[in-house]
Amino acid sequence: MKKPHPCGSKEWEILRTGADFKLRCKGCEHEIMIPRRTFEKSVRNVSGHRP
Repeated sequence: MKKPHPCGSKEWEILRTGADFKLRCKGCEHEIMIPRRTFEKSVRNVSGHRP
């Protein structure tokens, strides 16, 4: 994501994809759901991507 989570972590784990994305912060384990359009606009890069 372009901005870090308030806990200070910049790493997220993607739990679910579809019309919405469910993400978990790797720092504090907080889970959020955001619309696909918002996610695609705010993602910076994807590391650890496995095809």
